[in-house]
Amino acid sequence: MFGDFYFDCCVSRHLVIDFVLLSLSSLYYQDIIVNVALIWTDPYIIPFTFLSVRMIPTEDASARKREIEDKLKQEQETLSFIRESLEKSDQLTNGMVSILSSFESRLMQLENSIIPVHKQTENLQRLQENVDKTLSCLDHVISYYHVAKDTDKIIREGPAGRLNEYLVCIAKIQKAVEYFQDNNPDSPELNTVKARFEKGKELLEAEFRSLLTRYSKPVPPILILDAIGGDEDIEVQEDVTLEHLPEAVLQDIICISLWLVEYGRNQDFMNVYFQVRSSQLDRSIKGLKEHFRKNSATTAIHSPAVQAKRKETPTKKAPKRPVYIPGTIRKAQNLLKQYSQHGLDGKKGSNLTPLEGFDHDLRGVKHLSDDKHAAVAGKDDVLDVEIDSYIHCISAFVKLAQSEYVLLTEIIPEHHQKKTFDSLIQEALDNLMLEGDNIVSAARRAIMRHDYSAVLTIFPILRHLKQTKPDFDTTLQGTAASTKNKLPALITSMETIGAKALEEFADSIKNDPDKEYNMPKDGTVHELTSNAILFLQQLLDFQETAGAMLASQESSSSASSYSSEFSRKLLSTYIYKVLGNLQLNLSNKAKVYEDPALRAVFLHNNYNYILKSLEKSELIQLVAVTHKRVESSYRELIEQEIQNYQRSWCKVTEHLTERNLPALMPGTKLKDKERQIIKDKFKGFNDGLEELCKIQKVWAVPDKEQRDAIRHAQKRVVSDAYKAFLQRCANISFTKNPEKYHRYTPEQVGDMIDKLFDTSA
Repeated sequence: MFGDFYFDCCVSRHLVIDFVLLSLSSLYYQDIIVNVALIWTDPYIIPFTFLSVRMIPTEDASARKREIEDKLKQEQETLSFIRESLEKSDQLTNGMVSILSSFESRLMQLENSIIPVHKQTENLQRLQENVDKTLSCLDHVISYYHVAKDTDKIIREGPAGRLNEYLVCIAKIQKAVEYFQDNNPDSPELNTVKARFEKGKELLEAEFRSLLTRYSKPVPPILILDAIGGDEDIEVQEDVTLEHLPEAVLQDIICISLWLVEYGRNQDFMNVYFQVRSSQLDRSIKGLKEHFRKNSATTAIHSPAVQAKRKETPTKKAPKRPVYIPGTIRKAQNLLKQYSQHGLDGKKGSNLTPLEGFDHDLRGVKHLSDDKHAAVAGKDDVLDVEIDSYIHCISAFVKLAQSEYVLLTEIIPEHHQKKTFDSLIQEALDNLMLEGDNIVSAARRAIMRHDYSAVLTIFPILRHLKQTKPDFDTTLQGTAASTKNKLPALITSMETIGAKALEEFADSIKNDPDKEYNMPKDGTVHELTSNAILFLQQLLDFQETAGAMLASQESSSSASSYSSEFSRKLLSTYIYKVLGNLQLNLSNKAKVYEDPALRAVFLHNNYNYILKSLEKSELIQLVAVTHKRVESSYRELIEQEIQNYQRSWCKVTEHLTERNLPALMPGTKLKDKERQIIKDKFKGFNDGLEELCKIQKVWAVPDKEQRDAIRHAQKRVVSDAYKAFLQRCANISFTKNPEKYHRYTPEQVGDMIDKLFDTSA
């Protein structure tokens, strides 16, 4: 009878409730089943997906109705309460809106009243500030008119002793000048403050010069020597700081420099700086040179600080070859000169030291007197000091220049530093280069006089210049090309003159004239040999330098491109060339001797001296770099000359041979002719022995080992032959006066030969 009905709707919650209540009051159903599918999207709106109501009549409809009515009544009461609450809420809201509207109205009224007052007050404050600023500007402007008067006393007294206060006054004057230039350029006050500013600037420049001049002092020589590490005996050297100016003075000079750069608008103070510092740099180097002159070359020239270090620091091992030993070169030159004047002599009265194993015994030689020798030695010592002084001055220049550059960077603006430094070092550098050029010129003049020992002076200087060149180039980096090229030019000049001296020396050895009066009468070592060997020995201390000299003259490229090994080979070839020229010249000189035996002794002595000298020094190893057989070649020459000498005794021993000797039988009666032959043999032997011993006794074989060997070999040959001859003639009656012919026993003959080459026997 009753069916189900469905509807989809989206209605108000109140409408749903009313609809349900209305349906329930109109119909009676046993059962009501309401299925509602809801999607709540609004508190007051109920969207129904579907509403399914099935009304089923029941028997207890009245009870259900009352129950429903009761519930409905409760719901109505609840609904009434909610409605009342909403009404009250609306009343409260309206009240609050009324209050806020009233507050806003009153606030607008207050704002309209306050804003005009605020604006008026702000205008008044602005006016007050303008008045204050105007007064301040007036005071400031008025102060410019009083600057000249206010600063007059301080400016007149100068900046000495109160630099900061003085700079403050100068700043005031500078501002006054700028003000009048901008605002009143025709004002007489502008000229006044300009004049005052220029006066102040001049006094600042004068103070800059005064401080720099007053406190710039030459660096003491002892401190320079400590800075350059002049003490080779100290294993560890501490860096020595060179302080050119007191710290307080330096800070004042820096302040003045900064001001002059910013406001001075000129560079005069930079010229003053390089002039003053250049003078002190030059004076420092000259002071070091004078220090060397006043002290002996053998005296330790170091500061007390260094002396104390020496006591506390273990001395290091002596270097194999020191950079420069004062006196070595000059003594070698002195020896060369004495050799050339007197020959080789080891006796008292000569300053020469014989080669080990040699007994030099030239006779009839005049020696330098003690006074003359002392004078020569004194001059030599002075020259030693000059060489050592120049070497140290070069190192001192580099060290001082580095120190000057550090000082300069603190005072001179960066973009002017290189130019100022270039000007600063010119005077000292030019003096050193001039002195170097003088050394080169002196060497050139000496070479023209054929005094090749003068080149020895250049070697230690040139070596030191080349060792110093890297530091020199680093120090002068950024200077003009002409400045940087001065040291390389001096090195090139020394290498050129040195190479020329070496080549001309080799040629002079080859072309030394054969003069009889210049030949040693006893066949000893010729002065040319001793000169040449001594010269070559000095090259050992400067192998790289001498090799570089020779390499610099190679046409294929510059000397700098050669390796040290190539330079060593060049030096080896050069020494071998000198030895070859010497050997050729000695062979030619030996022809002056008419006696072949003396010629052989002469060549033997010279060859042996050369070999011994080569072996004693490192020359033999140096020559062997390019010529391996040099030692064996000289030994062959020595042996050959010994054999040539021994031939001189053939005219003595030939009388002892059996040639033309008759058959000698004991008891046989000899014919007169046979007896005469025996007599002639004895006489020839005796006369020849006496003559040779007399002649050769005054000859010289300086090498004791060689002398003894020659004597022993000759004694053996002659004595054995003489003994054999005596045995053949024993018991043979060839004369009534046998003692007339049998003058010497074999022992006496041996003794006579032992006295050869010995005038004292």
